[in-house]
Amino acid sequence: MVAGSQARPEHSALRAFLVGGLALFLALAAPAEAAEKKAKKKASAPPAATTDLSWTGVGSAQYDACIKAALDDPKSGFDRATEWRDTGGGAPAKHCVAVALYALGEYGEAATRLEALANEGKTLPRALRIALLGQSGEAWMAENQYDRAKAVFGAALKLSPNDVGLLMQRSLAEAWSEDYFEAIDDLNKIIDLEPDHADALAFRATAYRYVGSNELAADDVERALKAQPNHLGAMLERGILNRLDGDKKEARADWMAVIRLAPESPAAEAARNNLEKLDVKVE
Repeated sequence: MVAGSQARPEHSALRAFLVGGLALFLALAAPAEAAEKKAKKKASAPPAATTDLSWTGVGSAQYDACIKAALDDPKSGFDRATEWRDTGGGAPAKHCVAVALYALGEYGEAATRLEALANEGKTLPRALRIALLGQSGEAWMAENQYDRAKAVFGAALKLSPNDVGLLMQRSLAEAWSEDYFEAIDDLNKIIDLEPDHADALAFRATAYRYVGSNELAADDVERALKAQPNHLGAMLERGILNRLDGDKKEARADWMAVIRLAPESPAAEAARNNLEKLDVKVE
């Protein structure tokens, strides 16, 4: 995503940003060529928060209405949230302002405000501070500021060292920074905690491929598919590994299966890109 006052992320991505869900690791399973990898990166949504943000003791109706306005009409939602903040809305209103800024495509400003709110709110419940820092990291990711994202995720992990969602988020920021060994370290922690975590296994396979450890990548792909037989990222990655091994038939089968299973997904888009390259004849 590209920041700017007129830019607006997908509505579903915004809701994922707010209420949680699985991170989008499929982007790193795009074709291995650097130019295509970077192009895919720009098109990818930021990873979704895995910690719900619930404001204890706050009138939920007013907060929910503010968030809905921020999502449905970010410009007027921003004005509404600002007015609420300026009339004593406190931390929930400040959060709503940040959400509206995110919806407007002002990712860096949203990230700054979310981080400041987490740091100001020392009296906030620990879980809220972790969630705010996680969302700040996501916004820095959307701004393509991966070092800032890593720092914020790191601050959140100091509060919750074994938080699998935060570890996955930081590993993605590390991978986009091409710090693949750091990403592998975080993914190792996740897999130590949850040995059958299919997303982490598939993502670690991709990271292993980028550092030239294709055998380890293949092992992780098989583990991911054993844990979740139709895991799109793992199937996509297996196709790439098959292509690198010269087995075009198996590569094609994997990518076609991804397209059949989820034709509108980012994985299917990457699979189509790979199929196009597979069919290119070099004179």
